[in-house]
Amino acid sequence: MSEAHRAGGRPPWGGHRRTPPEQPGNDDTWLTRSCQDLLRATAGEQRSEAAARLGARAADEDLQPRDLVNGVFAAAGRSWSTPLEPTDTAAAVHTRSAALLDSAHSVLVAAMDGYLRQARAELVRHRAERTAFVNDLLAGRAEPGRLAERAHRYGIRLSATHTVLVARAPRLTADIVHRVDAALAARFGEGNTLTTLRDGGLVCISAGGLRGIGAELAHLLLAELGPDGWQVAVGRAHPGVHGLVDSLDEARNALDHAGKLGFTAPVLHAADLLVFPVLLRDRDAITDLVTTVLGPLTTARGGAQPYLDTLTVLFDNQGNHTATARQMHLSVRAVTYRLDRIHHLTGYHPNEPTQRFTLHAAVLGARLLGWPEVNGLSLVLGQ
Repeated sequence: MSEAHRAGGRPPWGGHRRTPPEQPGNDDTWLTRSCQDLLRATAGEQRSEAAARLGARAADEDLQPRDLVNGVFAAAGRSWSTPLEPTDTAAAVHTRSAALLDSAHSVLVAAMDGYLRQARAELVRHRAERTAFVNDLLAGRAEPGRLAERAHRYGIRLSATHTVLVARAPRLTADIVHRVDAALAARFGEGNTLTTLRDGGLVCISAGGLRGIGAELAHLLLAELGPDGWQVAVGRAHPGVHGLVDSLDEARNALDHAGKLGFTAPVLHAADLLVFPVLLRDRDAITDLVTTVLGPLTTARGGAQPYLDTLTVLFDNQGNHTATARQMHLSVRAVTYRLDRIHHLTGYHPNEPTQRFTLHAAVLGARLLGWPEVNGLSLVLGQ
């Protein structure tokens, strides 16, 4: 949901819409009458302050800047329509008109300043409220009744199914997130997305079932940040408040796993990475697998890392030796030698169908654990 209204009739500044008792286009509105009083007032600080208060009221009443302009010039027109005296000379008329234009200009500038200050203050307040709401929503600890009331203001039904997307980038700012938020709302409709900056990352809550939300978010980040340095993860769709928390955790974990595994795809789907939480669920078991299967590689000249890198690239290329050699800037013979050496040391060979899965699972586990180094210490045979 963008800074524009999230529910029907909700103004962009986040307050409840108040319908002015008079239409600003009429000649006899409170705005025109107030502007006429200001034009008659003595120029100075008091008139400027009064004009600024008038602008702030106009912002509160959801009037547009053009309404302020119309009000000032309607008041100026009324003042000018006063009949001329028979003794008025051309010079006197010119002086009167110049003074009226100067007053109108001063009043309009002060009124617009007040309008913009009030609008900015409302926008800041609205953004702060949205951020607090998202934090409470994703923390899952807020009082349910109050949370449901706040959710209704943003078009969110807590009982419905939602998906949480998380994007990480070093150069994310509140302004970028605001523009992305507005673009997503325009693309998918008001009430279907709610995007904010949270813990330094972009968090987007989307209605369940929106097609292409991940790709659209990636497209927007590409336009804002360029092709490098960012990544998006899409959690699975879950119902209810606790489902939002689960989806958020899935998206964050997907980004964490991608960082450890070296996955560089711009958009990750948690549903495609479910094997990794399974691998880490029993840390003792995956550590035992890694050290049992790959531990002997630490005795090789140069250590285990070159062989682990070879296996990683090999599995990334679906076992293609030529593609592996090209990516590692090695000859095919060198790749074959390394694989034979792995077989000799570990007893496992990736070309053996019965051994390939065990070896691949061990390699993935090693990358998740940071093996063969964890906290700067070699992880050798479970030590």
